[in-house]
Amino acid sequence: MPNDTGLLLGQFLRAPATIGAVAPSSRRLASAVCAPIPERGEPTVVELGPGTGAFTAEIQQRLAGRGHHLAVELNEPMAALLAERFPEVDVVNADAKQLGELLGQRGLPQADVVVSGLPWAAFPLEAQRDLLAAVTSAMTHGAAFTTFSYVHAIPLNSARRFRAMLAERFEEVVAGRTVWRNTPPAFVFHARRPRP
Repeated sequence: MPNDTGLLLGQFLRAPATIGAVAPSSRRLASAVCAPIPERGEPTVVELGPGTGAFTAEIQQRLAGRGHHLAVELNEPMAALLAERFPEVDVVNADAKQLGELLGQRGLPQADVVVSGLPWAAFPLEAQRDLLAAVTSAMTHGAAFTTFSYVHAIPLNSARRFRAMLAERFEEVVAGRTVWRNTPPAFVFHARRPRP
């Protein structure tokens, strides 16, 4: 979507430390990231950093009206666009560090799946720690967490540090195959069962 690309690029140029993408994620990446969403039941699915909604559309398709989909977007213009584009999604313009509070306000005890579009490699150590602690404390024991990293970020110290944090915080972490049909190419981390 050309308008989405323009919006993302403009927001990236304004705040590169909080907007990690210069183009919307591809459908292939969205499919890989959203794979842990269960086919049955009424799951609580949290989406962090939904941007213009590439993962949001995939989550909605997989949920098909079931459960609760909470999308937490820090960027106000993107949150407004998302709320307009997906009226059935519970979109909130807030910081992901407030996840536990946001779930509590909605009477939701914890998340069953957390799908993250946050630019983890762009965050300093303290922000990575605080965000991941907020996420894991808001998840059920058997919950799934997925996020992605761009291939070019692999050698960055912040990216390696984040991968180590995932291993500390979850009982199981698996790196998926590279999604070459994405701009830029990316791979997905699937993590399950947050440690207490």
